[in-house]
Amino acid sequence: MKGREESVFLIIHKRILRRTAAVCAVIALLTAGIGWQYSRQTAAEAEPAEPEFIRWVDFEASYEALEAALELDIASQETDTPVSWIDLIALAAAKNGNNFSGFKRRELEGYVQQLQEGKSLEALTENLRYFPYYQEAYGAALGGLVGHFEIEVDDETAPGGKRFAPQYGLKAFLPIAKGYPYSDFDDFGVSRTYGFTRRHLGHDFMGATGTPIIAVEGGVVEALGWNQYGGWRIGIRSLDGRRYYYYAHLRQNFPFNKSLEEGSIVQPGDVIGYMGHTGYSTTENVNNIEQPHLHFGMQLIFDESQKESDNEIWIDVYPIVRLLTRHRCTVVKDPETKEYSRVYAYRENA
Repeated sequence: MKGREESVFLIIHKRILRRTAAVCAVIALLTAGIGWQYSRQTAAEAEPAEPEFIRWVDFEASYEALEAALELDIASQETDTPVSWIDLIALAAAKNGNNFSGFKRRELEGYVQQLQEGKSLEALTENLRYFPYYQEAYGAALGGLVGHFEIEVDDETAPGGKRFAPQYGLKAFLPIAKGYPYSDFDDFGVSRTYGFTRRHLGHDFMGATGTPIIAVEGGVVEALGWNQYGGWRIGIRSLDGRRYYYYAHLRQNFPFNKSLEEGSIVQPGDVIGYMGHTGYSTTENVNNIEQPHLHFGMQLIFDESQKESDNEIWIDVYPIVRLLTRHRCTVVKDPETKEYSRVYAYRENA
């Protein structure tokens, strides 16, 4: 009897040990799982969030839309409810999926009327999901082109004198000086093969060697020198940092305004260089471009990581340069230095 009791005891004892071991194993697994989950969560929290910024822009606004928006913007400045041409373009883009092929001026006039009758921009766009995107995207492209400024005009009260006159409207200039002929067409995206096959990411103005080249917008000279593709070229960054203007294939031996260097500040309408046909060479100061022309490009920058990368945003500026033909800068040549300079000074409105 005693031996049987001992056997039963041993059996029970072994079962208890097995169950205890199983419970311990479960606890260990749960503890490990919780620890792994915590570690994973902590690691995820430690990883910096990827910055949010616009990574691509299709500039589809037509010349007709830009012209109408600009005229409505200017006209509204004399009313109690001034409107922004950027907001009008963004409204049209958000409403029509950025398709301006069927653009009608009356569409923008309707937006202006509603705003001037008291409807807020927020109320007007509350059902337009992508309006904030288009507002930022078109704001980046057009933000420095229109506004208040002062420019010299001839002073009728003092023959030969000048005076500053306040103005509102286009304050950006066409990159070709007034009085100098050129030809152009929308050549954005066509194929280029020097070095490697790629898309043409700019706009070409065909003209004569030596044609004075004008700063479209004010900004800081970020690049000044030779590039094997663009030849002698200048890169100017807008003061708000959103636009990088690229002027390339400048004149052999005399490409730039001699006062410029990297870091120089330029005003809209300043003479920055001269048309040529340099480039397509690893050797400096070589004319390997067949026809003299200015390559003009605009890059949009929403984050500094986009500046020189595989994610650069270059837009088709043809509709913009068509608009800028109404604002060209008059220049004069210094017979001693052979340099050109603007006739009428410019300054930002205080």
